[in-house]
Amino acid sequence: MPKTMKKQRGFSLIELLIVVAIILIIAAIAIPNLLRAKIAANESSAVASLRTINTAEVTYSSSWGAGYAATVDNLGGAEPCGPATAATACIIDPLLSVAPYTKSGYSFVAVGNTAVAGVNNAFETNATPTVVDVTGKRAFCSDQTGVLRANTTGVPIGTAAGACATVITLLVGN
Repeated sequence: MPKTMKKQRGFSLIELLIVVAIILIIAAIAIPNLLRAKIAANESSAVASLRTINTAEVTYSSSWGAGYAATVDNLGGAEPCGPATAATACIIDPLLSVAPYTKSGYSFVAVGNTAVAGVNNAFETNATPTVVDVTGKRAFCSDQTGVLRANTTGVPIGTAAGACATVITLLVGN
């Protein structure tokens, strides 16, 4: 009686190729959505950080009686922060107030301006994506009015007095 061959068990090459093709199709659909979600999260974080800086500017002005902070450095300080002074007020997180002023793929700038008798009567804040279309698509700004604005190009808006007021896109909600 001849010996019969044992039946091999496993997947054929065609079956494995079909599975790999399906995985690649799913990845091709999912990865762009993941990147868009990351950009949206970075932009939301940038808007929240600008709101934090705006609140800190108002707090600084009322706490120190010297108008708005000259730079974002004055709003925070290195860890551990203290004691609070007009030069390092310890109001905001060092991520935003200690160079390189970056958080969640955005760079931040805050500058006091419109000085009268040594008191800054206005300020401009900016959040710019560190790499446009990778970490964010829009650049954001705000000033002493508290209105958040954005441009859709991602280019820096500037911190000169009134620079943010010239940006047309008002940011309502997020």
